[in-house]
Amino acid sequence: MPPIIRPSNHPFPFLLHLEWVLLGVAVVSELTPVPLPRHTVGPGVAIAALLLFGALGLRLPTQSPWLRTVHIAVQGCLILLASQAGLAGLRLFPFLYLILLIRSCLMLAMAGRIVVLCGSFLMFAGVLQVRLRLLAERLPFRVGRPLLPLLTGIQVNLIFLFGVLMVFVLFMVNALLAERQRREELRRANEKLRESAAQIEALAMAQERSRIARDIHDSLGHSLTALNIQLESAVKLWPGDAAKAHDFLLQAKQMGSTALEDVRRAVATMRSNPLQARSLSDAIAQLAQQLTEATGVTPQIKINAPSLPSYLQVSIYRMMQEALTNIARHAEATAVDISVQTIPADHGGGISVTIRDDGRGFFLDDNRTGFGLKGIRERAEGDGGRFQLISAPGEGCTIQVWLPQPPSAEDELLGR
Repeated sequence: MPPIIRPSNHPFPFLLHLEWVLLGVAVVSELTPVPLPRHTVGPGVAIAALLLFGALGLRLPTQSPWLRTVHIAVQGCLILLASQAGLAGLRLFPFLYLILLIRSCLMLAMAGRIVVLCGSFLMFAGVLQVRLRLLAERLPFRVGRPLLPLLTGIQVNLIFLFGVLMVFVLFMVNALLAERQRREELRRANEKLRESAAQIEALAMAQERSRIARDIHDSLGHSLTALNIQLESAVKLWPGDAAKAHDFLLQAKQMGSTALEDVRRAVATMRSNPLQARSLSDAIAQLAQQLTEATGVTPQIKINAPSLPSYLQVSIYRMMQEALTNIARHAEATAVDISVQTIPADHGGGISVTIRDDGRGFFLDDNRTGFGLKGIRERAEGDGGRFQLISAPGEGCTIQVWLPQPPSAEDELLGR
């Protein structure tokens, strides 16, 4: 059951106030004296019809089409009853038709509103004709006959003016409803926008946490892994070769200082450039030197990728750092190949990064929890590239990354 209509829950409170004012005018007009005699029914029936008509406006059905049709029909019947039962002369309750039209706009679609408008217009015209005919019959013959042309002119003008008024009210209420609908759609759009903004913020926070974790793992994890290898070597050599163990301890101390510096940089800013104004070749050469010091394996390096943007240099450096850390920790390799090459445009274009070792390898299905390889994949895909891992027990491991070649300044100017 729909709730009782009040100004607080009515979509347009001023229309509800207008409806009450028009009903009050109709009731007052019924209670005022008229110069002509009334029908035998008396004003009581008309006032009762008015009160019942007003009561029907307290609940407007909006769900069942059948119930809405019956509700509109009952209101029309009450208007006819009130206009015929209690009034004499030209008091035709035109305001009631306006109320009926306004209520129909709140219950029906556009087609139903037009039907109610046409029905109200025909009822008004019919009642007007009947009431003017009765008025002419009640006047003396000598007076009524000459007034017939005047009454006909009044009838035509009243019908025309009432039709214009009904159309104006229909357009006005339709415009109000359309504006309200637009505001409701805008409100819902704003809510969806706020929800989307909150989801984007949460996603950005998750991505930032992942990036911070990856950066800490790539920088600090690499340094601590190399430090652990140096300390293990020193422990093994200490009983038989203290001098060599001492050298490993000195290297471990240096790596500890590097790890501490990595921590300080991570705390200071997670967006610091790990290359520190070095070229990519020099940075990779330093990583290779650290691998040599830790494992005794000297990597073969081939780098031919000039003029890379800084973000790609950092990504490639972090991938290389993580891959070499995994080799030092797990591979037990005797040969390592490092390659960073620019692919010509006629061969697909882009940048190829390859790290290959001849270590013990592993089954790909057995390596699902490694954060390092996952970080390499995330970096590659984050830069719009592809990641491929090839490995098998006893056959080493190959990491291949393809990154898209960023457009040159000339291409950007030409819009290519």
